[in-house]
Amino acid sequence: MQAHPNVQAVQDALDNADARDGSGNRCQVRMLPDAVHTAAAAADALGVEIGQIANSLIFDADGEPLLVLTSGAHRVDTAQVAADLGVTALRRATPEFVRAHTGQPIGGVAPLGHPGPVRTLVDKALAGYGEVWAAGGVPRAVFPTTYEELVRITTGTPAEVA
Repeated sequence: MQAHPNVQAVQDALDNADARDGSGNRCQVRMLPDAVHTAAAAADALGVEIGQIANSLIFDADGEPLLVLTSGAHRVDTAQVAADLGVTALRRATPEFVRAHTGQPIGGVAPLGHPGPVRTLVDKALAGYGEVWAAGGVPRAVFPTTYEELVRITTGTPAEVA
């Protein structure tokens, strides 16, 4: 079966970054039987703690995209993040804004594999887990990795986001 173009772009980006999972193996995008649009659904499908899910949330930060990779165990404090970044407005992005900057749909936004660079914050709470799971470009696709790898492969900035 041919991989969805978004999934292939994510896998290619993982391969190019030599990304590793919690066991030190190469990251592989996996397809789940059903779409998982929430951290709780993803955790249930994978049999892991909700905090191990790295939600990929795109925000509109004064007109520029900001990707916040946050633990599924909590919500982003947009006022705190805006203040920390020095932006005047940090809003949840529209589906059109998300697709324009990532090429991916809400619910399947991966931390990488986008058409161009996206400024990224990585939730420090994810560091508490030996393995974390991120979206793979479509709502059914996921891949395992580690906090350290997320920071490295996204060139993200570790941050307190909740």
